[in-house]
Formats: sequence, structure tokens, C-alpha cells
Amino acid sequence: MKIDDFVLENWLNPASESEKNEIYLGGSCVLPLTVEELFELTGESLDDFLEELRSMYLGYGFFEGTPRTRRGVAGLYREVEAEDVILVHGGTGANHTVVYTLISDTDNVISIMPNYQQFYSLPKSIGAEVRKIDLKAEAGYKLDLEEVRQAVDENTRAILFTNPNNPTGSLLSPEEMQEIVEIAKSVDAWVVCDEMYRGLKEEYMPSFADIYDKAIITCSSSKIYSMAGTRVGWIICRNPEMRKALFNRRSYDAICGATFDEWIFAIALEHVDKILARSRKIVNENKAIVDKWLEGHKYLHQYADSYATTYLIHYDLDVDAVDFAEDLLDKKCVLVCHGDCFDIPHTFRLSLSDAEDLEEGLRRIDEYIEELVAEGKAL
Repeated sequence: MKIDDFVLENWLNPASESEKNEIYLGGSCVLPLTVEELFELTGESLDDFLEELRSMYLGYGFFEGTPRTRRGVAGLYREVEAEDVILVHGGTGANHTVVYTLISDTDNVISIMPNYQQFYSLPKSIGAEVRKIDLKAEAGYKLDLEEVRQAVDENTRAILFTNPNNPTGSLLSPEEMQEIVEIAKSVDAWVVCDEMYRGLKEEYMPSFADIYDKAIITCSSSKIYSMAGTRVGWIICRNPEMRKALFNRRSYDAICGATFDEWIFAIALEHVDKILARSRKIVNENKAIVDKWLEGHKYLHQYADSYATTYLIHYDLDVDAVDFAEDLLDKKCVLVCHGDCFDIPHTFRLSLSDAEDLEEGLRRIDEYIEELVAEGKAL
């Protein structure tokens, strides 16, 4: 089996460890919590937790996942029970398990682009036909449902996408979600949605798990929950037969999850209103700073109404995306995520979620752009 280079992970993670990375604007996780901050925020007793830790059993955990954690995850949705939750190793573990359980080499899949690379490179590696539908900047990165309708057929196994979208942050309306379900039903296809950024609106954000019995949802403790290091991912599947197949596939990758990780994340889930309030505050404050910076900018443009933790920013400069990001890091010590990670040239993904020196970072980006313009690189 031949698999594509995982562009984002293989580029961004090593770059983030560079000694030149002074201002990190490339990530997508809301500012990570420390253990002490978690307990201060939730009001739980850290002393009691540490006392319990002394007697923690370090053998295998629950095969299905810690019951307390599964209940907490189920509580994030309206139509999900704890038995519908499969705990896995991180969001990448969730996506990997779903794709390799669901897709075969005789299938075609619809991949809504931009997308997380697992949702097109993994089906391709299996031998499935991947039919890509591109969200367009000029349309605010909103989905053209007619394109989806025309792309599916009797061999379409699944429609795969992220909602809110990674990296643009565009969000499907409830009406658009229902239309996707109707399109999937018309060919008996599954809807597979990475909902990693769901939850940043004040009001309840609908999930495909609430509206379609052949939906499979992936998510994790990273991104808006600020606990990426715990590596708790989950799959929501309300179909018992498919859920059994997903459990079976997961057994080939991991017997169970990490006991400590699932335990401490359960504490966060039991106070999820406080976790999400913190995340919304951080993202909204940073978004206001970036919006002001972009207003009337001569060379930079942002097209989507973002409900995620990032913006995808287009630039009017004659330099490719990788060179832009690498030179910015080398010359100005600012790290952004280049747009080639998402197959969108002349763009970069900018974090709204983890930047103590955000304004200084934006100032350095402007400084770098001015230097490019002076070199005659303006378009």
C-alpha cells in the first residue's frame, strides 16, 4: 500500500520545534490548559485528584472506553447515548479507524475540499475513487449542494468532510446539513464528519449524529477542549452493526485507551460549559484583533465566516505558500501553516487560538510582506 506524504503534520510539527519559532501562529488548538488551570477552572479538588491518583490501577482500561468519559462525550450531543461512543487514540485515530473500517477499493467517496488529509489520502491508499468537491473562496467557502448531488452515485460509500471546515472555519447551516443527509440517503451513503471545531458558538451547534442514523462523527480532546496531550479521541456511531465493525478495527490498533487520559478528560467534560466559555473568550478576543488587522489590508484577504479556531488567509504576492511560510519563520521568527497543506496555493492558516504575542506576530508578518513588495513580488 502506498500512502501520500501527510503534508500538514510532517511540515508543521517539525517547524514548531524550530528554535526560530518565537511566535506560534500555525496551530489550531485553543491555548492548552495545565493540570492546575483545569482544576481551578472546574472547581474540582486537585488534592483529592492527586490522592486518587496514588491508587490508580495501571492495567488495561475498559475496552469500550471509561464509562464516565463515554457518558461525558454523549452529553455533548442531543441524540447520542453512551453506548454510541467509541473512545480511540486522538482525532487522527478516530479518522483512521473510520476510513479503514468503512471504505473498500470498489467504493467511491466524496471529499469536500479543503479537508483534513486523512479524508482523501487514506481512501486513495485503499484504492477507492476519491471525488473532490472544492469549496470556493469567492462563495465564502460555502458548499454547493448541487455539486454534491451530481457527484454521488450507487457506488458512493461516504461523503467525508469537516464541519466547521478545517482550515476556513465555514459552517453548514442546519438546512444545509439536512440536505446533505437527503443526498446521502438517495444513494444509501454514509456521512462521515470530523466535527473537531464544533462548539464555539454560544448556542447549541447541531451535529450530524443528531439527524442521521448513518452518520459517523469524529472528534477529540484537542482543539476547543485545550487538552490535546491527553490523546482522547472519539467516534460517534448510532448504527449497532457498524459500531461493532468499528470496535473490531480499533482492536487492531489499540486494545483500549489510556486510563489516565480518559479519567482526567472526564473531569473536563463534566464541566464542559466552563471549558467552552474559556475557549470562546480566547478565540473571540483574538478574532477581533485579526479582523482589525485585515480590515482594508492591501495584500491579505479572508473570505469565510469562521466558526473554528483559524482563518485561511489569501495573499496577493508572487511567492508560493511553502516559501512564504518558511521565509517568514526564518526571517521573522513567526510560524504560520502554509496553504499547500490544504492544496490551496497563495494562502496560509492563521491561529485565532493560541498566541500570547499575536499583535507582534501580525506586525512581523506585515514587515515581511513589505519586504516582498519592495522586491517586486506584489501581484
